Amino acid sequence: MGFILPIYTPIHRERDLILIDYENPENNEFEVTEEYAFHNGHYGTREDVVFLINGIPVLVIECKNANKDEAIALGVDQIRRYHRETPELFVPEQIFTTTDAIGFSYDVTWNTVRRNIFNWKDEEIGKLEAKVKSFCAIPQVLGFLKNYIIFAEKDEELNKYILRQHQTNAVVQVVGRALDPGRTRGLVWHTQGSGKTFTMIKAAEMLFRAPEADKPTMLLMIDRNELEDQMLKNLAALGLGNLEHASSIRQLNKLLKDDYRGIVVTMIHKFRDMPANLNTRSNIYVLIDEAHRTTGGDLGNFLMAGLPNASYIGFTGTPVDKTVYGRGTFKTFGCEDDRGYLHKYSIADSIEDGTTLPLYYNLAPNEMLVPHETLDKEFLSLAEAEGVADIEELNKILERAVNLKNFLKGKDRIKKVAQYVAEHYRQNVEPLGYKAFLVGVDREACAQYKHALDEFLPPEYSEVVYTGNNNDSALLKEFHLDSKHERAIRKSFNKLDQLPKILIVTEKLLTGFDAPVLYAMYLDKPMRDHTLLQAIARVNRPYENEQMEMVKPHGFVGIFDKLEKALAFDSEEVNAIVKDLKLLKVLFQSKMEQQAPEYLSLIERNFDDKDVDSLIEHFRDPERRKTFFKEYKEIEMLYEIISPDAFLRPFIDDYRASCKTQGG
Repeated sequence: MGFILPIYTPIHRERDLILIDYENPENNEFEVTEEYAFHNGHYGTREDVVFLINGIPVLVIECKNANKDEAIALGVDQIRRYHRETPELFVPEQIFTTTDAIGFSYDVTWNTVRRNIFNWKDEEIGKLEAKVKSFCAIPQVLGFLKNYIIFAEKDEELNKYILRQHQTNAVVQVVGRALDPGRTRGLVWHTQGSGKTFTMIKAAEMLFRAPEADKPTMLLMIDRNELEDQMLKNLAALGLGNLEHASSIRQLNKLLKDDYRGIVVTMIHKFRDMPANLNTRSNIYVLIDEAHRTTGGDLGNFLMAGLPNASYIGFTGTPVDKTVYGRGTFKTFGCEDDRGYLHKYSIADSIEDGTTLPLYYNLAPNEMLVPHETLDKEFLSLAEAEGVADIEELNKILERAVNLKNFLKGKDRIKKVAQYVAEHYRQNVEPLGYKAFLVGVDREACAQYKHALDEFLPPEYSEVVYTGNNNDSALLKEFHLDSKHERAIRKSFNKLDQLPKILIVTEKLLTGFDAPVLYAMYLDKPMRDHTLLQAIARVNRPYENEQMEMVKPHGFVGIFDKLEKALAFDSEEVNAIVKDLKLLKVLFQSKMEQQAPEYLSLIERNFDDKDVDSLIEHFRDPERRKTFFKEYKEIEMLYEIISPDAFLRPFIDDYRASCKTQGG
């Protein structure tokens, strides 16, 4: 099938014109040109390298000099200017890349925010030629254009995305596994925030369209109500006609019994009491979101008994517990792969690529921390709390932790924590322009925190978001929200220039809520394992605001004690997630004492003309400039993360001198 454009003749007859023949690539004309010039009557552009298919420009490469600092960023800025001044050029052009002869970054046109621009990786590490050849290969470019560009609605706005390498590789693996007659299981382990939903959607679409699947039934299983509508909208945007929403047990059973062929969006609890052998076809493919918790217990048994010959692909966004690779999620979905998973994209991979950000944590003052004995006895040492995967399950455990909850909700403590949060937010978060979560142990704690926080911050700074019910106390009913008001709060929270600045939550928004402006989480609710990781992952989303020159460098979590015990995952995974601010102070001091003196010794006369001349001469060598710039950026980032802190006082003069050196 080709890229078909309907055209209209003077006599109003519609005809199909194939612009790109995807099925027979040899039928196309492929061209590459330099200095591709365009003028719209107001502005002109001259793109460095453009790739054309049948005369249609589809891919642009902007080349920058590697000797320039932040060369890739300069290339992206130039692409942004092209978007502003000559938008007509980007109607046919779908993909842009920038290179500085070392790095090679890419994204889809009309989406130039930093968090969506990533490096293209090749097996030949460090070789630009290998990167260019693999990215610009004809099958790869055609694959991008045909399969891996997505339009999706977010916050009532239409956005354009291109799938990343880890996503496209996973899609290929999922489709291959589903069509393999000898295997019926697979586990895709992609960390939180790395685009798992789009991976799942694209895999479903391509599998549904695959001729070898022979008109299949696709079941997409979602774990939360609020994701169902979003999933249905995203699937509809792909132009799929055969799409059903099984909103009830009866409807799901009927669709399967009647042998429906198409894509069905549903939730695991709709499989309750499903008859065995309801449909025994083998070309039924079940893609399951949050598989680490979705298929546990009897619901998974009903599902697999009702569809005994189906293929099951599980998707999970959190590391699987540090257990033997033969239990739980691995047993259910990873049993047919030696490593336990079909495809993995780890937290470390995600941070390296810039898909997510590292998190730094700091403990609240000692008097606010839960006594170790109480925390251990009523929560951390409970066997039932280990590996807890669902926040409702967590809440049931905490309901029985009487002493723990009484301590957390003590009136004096609530006020102290509120004051601590207000001061930390004012000093460390608000000046950066970002927003925060305060997480209470339960709904009552949230209501109490709202009253206490209003004593230290303007009331409009914060909002409480939780689910209310008719039997609630007067205190809880104060903060009941209707669905329209809650949607408005969510939307305004995602905008820098709108209130609120702090959301007070306990369960809602701790999973699935994507707010890149969220920088800090003040976590006053004991959590562990999957629930803890999912919660703190709310603050690891990259954010960039071009107009305000804001780039979010990391996320911050103010957390309770015993973090290592609360995250029962491999140490390698945990170390990639969160880092203690104390370690950063050691690193900063080491860099200032070992690296800074080499550059500070170049300044002998407080930056007079002779100092400037000697600096210019010293940094004439581009390698020296590049090394210094890299080291300075590391020190600058550490300084900004730690500040404000009395620890920095002895280093201020030398740090300022380093800033002047960089500026010069």
